[in-house]
Amino acid sequence: MKIFISADIEGISGVATNVQLKKNDEYQRFRKLMTEEVNAAVRGAFNGGATEVVVADGHGNMSNILIEEFDERARLISGSNRVMCQLEGLDETVDAMMFVGHHGRESGSERTTISHTLAGICVKEMKVNGKVVGETELNAGAAGFYHVPSIFISGDDAYVDEVKETLPDVESVVTKRGIDRFAADLRSPKQVHKEIEEKAEAAVQRLDTFKSYEVPGPITFDLTFKGSQQALMTTTIPTVEMTGTESVRFTCQDYITAYKQMWGLVIIAMSATNGVLGHVNA
Repeated sequence: MKIFISADIEGISGVATNVQLKKNDEYQRFRKLMTEEVNAAVRGAFNGGATEVVVADGHGNMSNILIEEFDERARLISGSNRVMCQLEGLDETVDAMMFVGHHGRESGSERTTISHTLAGICVKEMKVNGKVVGETELNAGAAGFYHVPSIFISGDDAYVDEVKETLPDVESVVTKRGIDRFAADLRSPKQVHKEIEEKAEAAVQRLDTFKSYEVPGPITFDLTFKGSQQALMTTTIPTVEMTGTESVRFTCQDYITAYKQMWGLVIIAMSATNGVLGHVNA
């Protein structure tokens, strides 16, 4: 039984502000906490009957988890040059998907800690076939393309409530209570680790009760950016059309193709944030 874990950092226990996640001494502390929380989910997955666990580091440059402290039974996908972003390594051989340390969308609850969708620097809102999605719902849909169910989530209380609107049966652990975007009522990491291990195990043990979250094609993405320059430059992709000064739309026939195109547009939008795109002489 193969379990795929998408790991982020904003939703882990202990994190309350984005200052803690910048490249400084504070960040080193929270890299360690992220690794410990992922390890708890890995232990739970193996306890529940998994024979293989793959973890995709999904925060920032996607190389945060400390490999020297990572559970030796699992495999780690690290680094940022990925076609599938937070889902690199996901395919039809996976039996179930978990989300550890994830966070709510920016256009969701005002209480979710460090809310954003993929790239806070440029993305304001994202819709799939007219439904507003955060990263977990977005990625659960990609897993559904391969008929892979999403069975476990962990993050703050507002995030858990948000995701359960789409995935009501998912096992969940509330790592903290959101107060504001940069404030949280924190739980002890040791308590959270114990609960993650228990709930991850329970999720794997009842795997046959879950159904994958599948979005039928064609798939239409609507992206609203934070600046008009970001939206405009994504139209360098011929299938993308402007629907407003800061919003664009495109349609693909299947979810994975649409997911890859969406990620490409986000990369373009990030690059266009400060007007850095231009001709480069080789």
